[in-house]
Amino acid sequence: MSVRVVRVTSPEGVVLEPDWLARAEPVHRQLRPHLDADYIAQMHRVFAGGGEMAVAVDDERVVAVTVFRSFENTHVGRRFYVDDLVTDEAARSTGAGRGMLRWLEAEAVARGGRDIDLESGTQRTRAHRFYFREGFFVTSFSFRKTLS
Repeated sequence: MSVRVVRVTSPEGVVLEPDWLARAEPVHRQLRPHLDADYIAQMHRVFAGGGEMAVAVDDERVVAVTVFRSFENTHVGRRFYVDDLVTDEAARSTGAGRGMLRWLEAEAVARGGRDIDLESGTQRTRAHRFYFREGFFVTSFSFRKTLS
């Protein structure tokens, strides 16, 4: 599959491609079904908080979605973090995810990043196989405490 990546937002979080943002929703919900009913409003809040989005498209169809951010922290310095990376179920194992990952790698390097970080739920074993094949490795545990 030959895909092209479309930047939906600018690095400042401004929506450049509102049509692609709307078309990303069904694919994005495959990973995050709990997103707000008003998807567009929620994504604008994510972008206002530093998130960015790009989509991989095949013809006029969204086949992969990524939400990512770049920031400075005390642990690694310039950090390039992927909040979400999802390939449409119908387009898995076609190269769409790999194409999106290559785009993310180039974007990270262009911003001075040395690494790409992401988290993946323990139940997503197919995704883990993909990440290991692509050279990712486990660096730490992620902990959460639910507050009432």
